[in-house]
Amino acid sequence: MGRSRRTIPEELLLLALDPATGTTAQPQSLDLGLAGAQLVELALAGRIAPDGDRIAVVMPRPTGDPTLDSALELLRRRGSPVRAVHWIGGPRLGLRQIYLAHLERCGMVHAVAGQMCGVLPTTRYQATDTAISREIRTRLDTAIRTGVPPDPRTAALAALAHAVGLGKHLYPGNEGRSSRSRLRDLIRHDPMGGLVAHAVMDVQNGVAAQPRRDRAPAPPARATASSVPLQPRRTGAMARAAAH
Repeated sequence: MGRSRRTIPEELLLLALDPATGTTAQPQSLDLGLAGAQLVELALAGRIAPDGDRIAVVMPRPTGDPTLDSALELLRRRGSPVRAVHWIGGPRLGLRQIYLAHLERCGMVHAVAGQMCGVLPTTRYQATDTAISREIRTRLDTAIRTGVPPDPRTAALAALAHAVGLGKHLYPGNEGRSSRSRLRDLIRHDPMGGLVAHAVMDVQNGVAAQPRRDRAPAPPARATASSVPLQPRRTGAMARAAAH
């Protein structure tokens, strides 16, 4: 895969990068979104395909992108299709930093060293070409404003942006409410992007690992002293009425 086209993980991270502070919005959910974005990019490259709610490797040949190929190799080693929610909910700590370093190597951002409270060292990232971020944002804005079905890449990017909670970052306040709603609606325009976005939200919401249809119904609870409803105490006139 050549460098003539940015990948969806790169675009998602650039969307999340605040140009004023050099920090990323929604850092806790962004790692999940980046893992999901890798799946979408691999699907667009013809390396994987959805199989129900699972992901199957259909072509293990490397893409040429080191970060994507690492994910592809891990999927290949599974040997059988893996549920998207399992993959995204797996150990993905540090994926945001991996992609920030990747963007720095590609010349899309540069690191700025600083200090927090004058003591703790910090690193912030500034986009080297703000036109790239504007172009990504313009694609989303156009899809939201016109209502015309976007291309699969933009639809998937919108779905992931909604899934990780970037809507309030991109379209803040009451005036952005309708845009956030339309951003959410774009999730239906790309099946793979929708599958992955829903998996990202399921992980954040703590959805159980097994599909609902596979879960056995819980047995009825046995009555115990603690589970029997307490009857109100009858005193005075109530007690005398009950005696008769």
